[in-house]
Amino acid sequence: MSDWKHAFGKLEIFAEVWRFMRVRKKWWLLPIVILTVLLGLILMFAQGSALAPFIYTIV
Repeated sequence: MSDWKHAFGKLEIFAEVWRFMRVRKKWWLLPIVILTVLLGLILMFAQGSALAPFIYTIV
C-alpha cells in the first residue's frame, strides 16, 4: 500500500503546480511545464536505447 501512496505523492506535485497557476493566473508557466514534462518523458524512455546519444546532443 505504501507504493501507491508514494506514486500518488509524486503525482500530487502536478496538481499543486496546476492549482498555483490557476489561482495566481500564471498561465505563462504552462508552456514551460509542458516542455519540461515532455523532455523528461523523452529522456526517460530513450535512456536505454540507441537514440540516447542523439537526444543528449539536442539537449
